[in-house]
Order: sequence, then C-alpha cells, then structure tokens
Amino acid sequence: MAVSEVGGTNFDKFAQENSAAVVDVWAPWCGPCRMVSPIVDRLSEKYVGKVAFAKMNSDDNGEKAGALGIMSIPTLLFYKQGKLVDRIVGAYPEEVIDEHIRRLL
Repeated sequence: MAVSEVGGTNFDKFAQENSAAVVDVWAPWCGPCRMVSPIVDRLSEKYVGKVAFAKMNSDDNGEKAGALGIMSIPTLLFYKQGKLVDRIVGAYPEEVIDEHIRRLL
C-alpha cells in the first residue's frame, strides 16, 4: 500500500524519516474527507519514491491532531526534511493538491 497509517506514536517518525511527506488528517464521518481520500491515493501512486503519504484518523488521534493545531478536517499537512512547510484545510481539487506537492520537490 502506497499510503501509510500514522498516529500519535509514529507520526513524528514518519514526518522526519521522509524528505518529503504528505499527511491527510481525516475522520470516517467527514464527507469532504471521503472526497479527498481517493485523490491522496492517486497522488501517492503518481509520486511513489518521491513523496511519502500517510493518513491519520483525527478521531483516534485527537491529542496529536490538537498538538498539530488541526481545527477542521480534512487537513493536508506537507512536510519537507521533517518540518511542516504547508497545509491545506478543506476539500480541494486534485490539481490544487498536486501543486502543493510539487512545491515540496
């Protein structure tokens, strides 16, 4: 699977171990999250070997989501060299998300 599952225990390690990473923060009840999820899956295939992708369920990882300042979902977090460099809040088209990923590279 091209997209990892992360949570409070392995989130930081995931962000730090990958030179470029995208984390999709979502919840099962969130309609816009269900729109973004397949986009993240497609982009993970497009950028295999270049960008690491993960998903974090905010319901299961509320403490970590709070520590990251997540106020609304879906939120996409963009990491470069272990540092948070960008974020998108809300459901955006694939082209917009893809542009944010290209800025990581």
